[in-house]
Amino acid sequence: MPQIKAAVVAEPNAPFEIQTVTLDAPRADEILVRIAGVGICHTDLVAQAGYFTAELPAVFGHEGAGIVEAVGADVTKVAVGDRVALSFSYCGSCACCDRGEPAYCIDMTPLNSSGKRADGSKTMGAVSGSFFGQSSFASHALTSEKNVVKVPEGVPLDVAGILGCGVQTGAGAVLRSLDCAPGSALVVFGVGAVGLAAVMGAKLRGLGTVIAVELHENRRRMALELGATHVIDPAAGDMAQAIRAILPGGADTVLDTTGIPTVVETVPDILAKRGQFGFVGIPPAAAIDLKLPGTLMGAMRNGWTFRGIIEGDSDVDGFLAELMAEYLAGRFPFDRMVTRYPLSQINRAIADQHAGLCLKPVLIPEGE
Repeated sequence: MPQIKAAVVAEPNAPFEIQTVTLDAPRADEILVRIAGVGICHTDLVAQAGYFTAELPAVFGHEGAGIVEAVGADVTKVAVGDRVALSFSYCGSCACCDRGEPAYCIDMTPLNSSGKRADGSKTMGAVSGSFFGQSSFASHALTSEKNVVKVPEGVPLDVAGILGCGVQTGAGAVLRSLDCAPGSALVVFGVGAVGLAAVMGAKLRGLGTVIAVELHENRRRMALELGATHVIDPAAGDMAQAIRAILPGGADTVLDTTGIPTVVETVPDILAKRGQFGFVGIPPAAAIDLKLPGTLMGAMRNGWTFRGIIEGDSDVDGFLAELMAEYLAGRFPFDRMVTRYPLSQINRAIADQHAGLCLKPVLIPEGE
């Protein structure tokens, strides 16, 4: 069993500590990947705070990519030496998986956040692993065929892992979950990595008006560069009034990536007739039971659709390959929002992200 370096959380809200842990050798259906880079996602920070089911200590990280170092006897999808990006885990046999909707797998929660394999065993001894089927805040990760997608030459491997969660969530929200119509109007609340991916997806789809609402000036600037037609600083005044000044009839689609109650509450004031509201943001702990905005009668009279979104309704293999093809064609520059940090500086990277000093931190294991 290999000894690896990993960023471990010992207790809720504790900082990450780089430790040596023991990782199982791959079983017959598993793949060992040497991590080239792993993105930091808000979900990792929620897990760090103790809001997932995994027992601590634990290794998180679920936007990894790297090189296949070993495969189990039953693995046929990839071989040693392949470049791969990792995504979420799913059973592959429930009704949703059979329909090509693995993000809504009946076992989504235990497979991705229990800290254990499906059979209840751990991959890292006393330390919980298997986070989203990978636990890639580490030099190496164990994963499975369902979780991996080959990365073609020309796509930067160290940042390809962010496609596997945050980027596919934002882009997929526009292109798949909400299936925004060309020429329609979209408002995106929060343009971190997920929101910027939504903006890029809107440009791919050919939307007419794309408004990015964001506190940080550097993110607003990046949103304009990546396809937003307008940006709004929510601290500058009434958000709904500013949006209605641009879209008097309201927005065809509103996407919230923040989970902030005061933001979500504005949705009925800006949504057009027959509009749709998609939400991907996890509310803060103090508002974890946040209710949908508005009233039943208001939603009915206006013909609104409210849509919860997981992983952008990605089918993993097909959608990630599609996004990588768009990148290679120069139409989906997801790597522009990345700032790289050594894995050992994970706590600094998180602090920089909170401060708005970087958009999407990606951790590079030292020596890799």
